[in-house]
Amino acid sequence: MIYFLHVELLWALLLLLPMFYFLKFNKKSYEAFFNKDVLDKIRVKNRGFSKRVRNILLIFSLFFMIISLARPIIDNGEIKVKSSFINVVAGLDISNSMFVNDVYPSRFALAKKKFDLFLKDMKNARVGVIGFSSQSFLVAPLSEDYHSLDFLVKNLSTASMSLHGTDFMSALEAANDLYQTNEKKAFLIFTDGGDQRDFSKEIAYAKSHKIVVFVYAIGTDKGGVIKTKNGPLKDKNGNIVIVKINENIKKLAVQTGGAYMRSTLSANDMSMLSNAIKSRFKAKGSEINSIKDKKELFYYPLLLAILLFFMANFSLDWRKR
Repeated sequence: MIYFLHVELLWALLLLLPMFYFLKFNKKSYEAFFNKDVLDKIRVKNRGFSKRVRNILLIFSLFFMIISLARPIIDNGEIKVKSSFINVVAGLDISNSMFVNDVYPSRFALAKKKFDLFLKDMKNARVGVIGFSSQSFLVAPLSEDYHSLDFLVKNLSTASMSLHGTDFMSALEAANDLYQTNEKKAFLIFTDGGDQRDFSKEIAYAKSHKIVVFVYAIGTDKGGVIKTKNGPLKDKNGNIVIVKINENIKKLAVQTGGAYMRSTLSANDMSMLSNAIKSRFKAKGSEINSIKDKKELFYYPLLLAILLFFMANFSLDWRKR
C-alpha cells in the first residue's frame, strides 16, 4: 500500500494547471506574419530542446518535486521483533562536593563524561537516570534511546536545585521505583561517597529490594575545596573545608553483590564496570515489539525532478552552421 505522509502538499499540484494553460494557449504564432518558405529561412536551427519543450520539462520537474515533498511511502505491514535486554539505573550525585575540582575539570563533569563512555559500552540494555543530593529526581526513565540519555545528562542543570547533603537512601528508593517488577535490579552510582560513615540502613534496603549497587567513586585522597560566592567553603570555626573521597561507600557496593571502582583517566575503566554489570545480569527479559515495515519512495520523484530540471536548463540552443 502506497500513501503520502504529507498528503496536504498535493494541493500544490493545482498550481500547475494555470501553467499548462498559458503554455498551450498563450503562444505566439509566427505563421500569421510569415509564409512557410520565409519562416524556414529566418528561423534559427538548433539541436537542443525548443523553449516550449523546456517549459514543459520545468513544469514536470516541479510536479515531481511536489510529489517528493509529499513523502510517498510504501507500507508492507508490521514485523514482530523479539528483543532481550537488561535494565540499569544510573544515579548521578549532584551534591556540592561533586563540584570540587581535585579531578579535572570537576567531579561532576567527569561523572557525566564517564556516563557517556558507559552508554557506549552497554548493548542490549535499557538505561534510566536519576539525580540526587539531599533528595532525588528523575532525569530519564528506562530507555534504549542512548542519544537522548546522553543529551539529557550532558545538559543537566543544577541551577535551581538544593545541592546540600547526599541522601543515598533517597537515591535507592528512586532507583527502585523505576523498576516495575520484583526482578534483581542494577544500580550504578557516580559519586564521591558523600560524608556518610554508616551505610547499614542502605545495605539492608538494597538487599530487601534486590538492588545490586555498583559504585564509580570520583575524587582523590588529597581532596579539594568547595567554591562558593564568598570563596572556599568554611566550617563554623572558620577553617576551609577539604572534601576527600569517602571510601566507606565501598561497603554498599560489595555487600549488595555489586562492584566498587575508583575513577581513573582511562576510558577502559567504564568498559570493565559495564562488563561487571553484564556478568551479573544476563539478558533474561524479553519483549515482542511491533515495528512498521515502511520504505521511503521520495527519492525516486526527487531524482526525476532534478533530471528534468537539468535537461530544461542546460539543453541550450546550438546554432547550426
